[in-house]
Amino acid sequence: MVVVIVIVLVIATGGSDESTTPAPGRTTAENTAQETGQEPRGDGEREDLVSFQLEDRSEAGITNIWLTWTIKNSSSEKSDYSWDWEAVDADGTRVENGSQLETDVQPGQTARGEYPTTLKSTKDIELNITSFNRTAGY
Repeated sequence: MVVVIVIVLVIATGGSDESTTPAPGRTTAENTAQETGQEPRGDGEREDLVSFQLEDRSEAGITNIWLTWTIKNSSSEKSDYSWDWEAVDADGTRVENGSQLETDVQPGQTARGEYPTTLKSTKDIELNITSFNRTAGY
């Protein structure tokens, strides 16, 4: 029953972005993650995804590549975020894809997350956001 209500809420609010865009990166002096993509396009809720990138934590010959992200809730209400993404190599082949979720982010709050991947390298990999949704949290 709850799933049906959430789906209806998303459809009713029209709160989604179904276009494919490069994932936002982040630039800091201490950042060792591979920067991928560009800044968000400036279309409201999508700007709440401040950074979404690959981080290579491999060491001692063991591959260990993670997705990391930062969400900053710029709305005036508690929000839930979900987005679909793909990793594409230099030939344009999708090498991995998935969905991420960040829930109960308070107004003005920043949330950070991470998730392991099965990627073998970050070289020449581009991250794209294929859909992005922000809904009111309850």
